[in-house]
Amino acid sequence: MGYKTILTVLSRPTQISLLDDAETLATREDAHLDILCLGVDLSQAGYYFPGGTPYAFQEALDAAMEDAEALEQKVRDHLASASDLRWSVDTAVVQMGGVTSLVGVKARFSDLTVLSRPYAEDAPGEAETVIEAALFEGGCPVLVLPKPGVPAQPPRRILVAWNQSTEALAAVRRALPMLQAADNVEITIVNPRGGGPEGTDPGSALTRMLTRHGVHAEIAVLARTGSAISEELDRRAAEIGAEMIVMGAYGHSRFREAILGGATRNMLEKATIPVFMAR
Repeated sequence: MGYKTILTVLSRPTQISLLDDAETLATREDAHLDILCLGVDLSQAGYYFPGGTPYAFQEALDAAMEDAEALEQKVRDHLASASDLRWSVDTAVVQMGGVTSLVGVKARFSDLTVLSRPYAEDAPGEAETVIEAALFEGGCPVLVLPKPGVPAQPPRRILVAWNQSTEALAAVRRALPMLQAADNVEITIVNPRGGGPEGTDPGSALTRMLTRHGVHAEIAVLARTGSAISEELDRRAAEIGAEMIVMGAYGHSRFREAILGGATRNMLEKATIPVFMAR
């Protein structure tokens, strides 16, 4: 079991550094790299003078097509010398409302999607939609990179954020190849609830499962001292020198997380190391 088809989605020339990271990861995993170049038409009906909508739509569509084609050419030029990499690039133009279905179809047949942090200052407006499309419509795990630079070797120490949820277990299963390659995996539990599926011994069943897969796992139970679970996880990752965090995504509804916040949204905003998410 491994990651043999890795997808990345680009919509701005400034995301070329993400392409470097996806290339490194695909080479490391001996995988095929699929690149989707998006031209996003941001025009909206109702904002133009009567009779002007068709002209505005056509102009916006032409601009999006030019952007997508220019981005594809930049990708081809960038990867022209990557002789050891198997890759392909597709280009599509879509309105904002169609990003979800398009990315979802591509992610559905991928083993892993590699994306940059959606709330960075230079992140495109559709970045959050792309991540959610891969997770929900595509059912594909996502590796979110807070900054450029993927090591040539798999992460040696990984923190698993464990809250006994279905989403967290799905993330662990999807991350199993990386967990098996790590020297140490810490199952981190923040303020465990007594009524969970594992009863009064949270993490024990997961540790047993991972150990049978050859994972060197240990449990750490932490008291919540910060205002957000994401802060505790980020702090703990720094304490133990973790190189990646594995966690379930969107245990609450996307609407609730968008309005009220949540561990997923907060982690996507503040993470300082790569975060592997699935649901």
